Amino acid sequence: MNLFHTLTVKNMTLRNRIVMPPMCMYSTEGDGVPTDFHFTHYTSRAVGGAGLIIVEATGVLPPGRISDRCLGLWNDRQAEAMKPIVAACQKYGAKVAIQLNHAGRKCEAKEQTIFAPSTIPFEETSPMPKEMTEEDIGTVVQAFRSAAARAAAIGFDALEIHAAHGYLLNEFLSPLTNRRTDGYGGSTENRCRFLLEVLQAVHEVWPAEKPVLLRVSAEDYEPEGIHPEEMAKIVALAKSYIDVLDVSSGGVMPTPPTAIYPGYQVRAADILKQSSGLPVITVGLITEAHQAQQILGEGRADLIALGRELLRDPYWVLHTARDLNVEYPWPEQYVRGFKTRK
Repeated sequence: MNLFHTLTVKNMTLRNRIVMPPMCMYSTEGDGVPTDFHFTHYTSRAVGGAGLIIVEATGVLPPGRISDRCLGLWNDRQAEAMKPIVAACQKYGAKVAIQLNHAGRKCEAKEQTIFAPSTIPFEETSPMPKEMTEEDIGTVVQAFRSAAARAAAIGFDALEIHAAHGYLLNEFLSPLTNRRTDGYGGSTENRCRFLLEVLQAVHEVWPAEKPVLLRVSAEDYEPEGIHPEEMAKIVALAKSYIDVLDVSSGGVMPTPPTAIYPGYQVRAADILKQSSGLPVITVGLITEAHQAQQILGEGRADLIALGRELLRDPYWVLHTARDLNVEYPWPEQYVRGFKTRK
């Protein structure tokens, strides 16, 4: 397999193996509604050839946003503003997913109650979060369900649930942040319970023919935290709800990765791919086409997410196809850029 092979998951066929991962733009006016910037930002990557575009972390509730300027999907006004973005990206050949999120104790939105599984702040200077009651948990589960229903009505091709990078679902999964003694804490199975309730609720309203993605942090970079082997157990518990696994790492604690190097997260993606049998997205300092091709060729992942590369160059896919002598169509409007002036 290579970067320019198609991939079909359920009813979604991607034109290539290149993913624009969810990256927060912090560009709303404080109401969670996408702006003209978001339209330009996402559609330019669709024109530029990305196979799958995953819209940035989108809060399912006001306290679920990472910041006041993050996207939201808890009301119809937000949903209506997303429709033209999705339609335009699809018009130019990309498939589009949206990442639904609750920021948990990492919420920095103003005048919001900060929720977490346990009363453990992210850093010493961070606000003390409120330990969630079962009623609070139920409210968030229903918020994910409602947001998924809106995403389906908008016309997204896929849905991603964010259980990585230290946000609420990840906080419940990790023993570093979940010190509960009830049915939502303790064993791996109990710590996974909230995530499973969210996934089940989402499946009640999300079209069965469309894929559901799950983003996970496979490594906490702390001895007592999650490592790929335990994440494999979590994925096994959730597998019946998942069609694609999006593998990242870190974020639940301020601890930085022990070493950052090109493709430093591929090992975890490979472990989870082999253990789960699911298609896997890998990400993390993958900047060169030959590097991405090697990862795919060795069967260590099925899709390659390029974050900063696509921020730097919306047309990375098209430029790469040309560099590799792959026949890949440029937008008709831009073809004359390669013609010699007479």
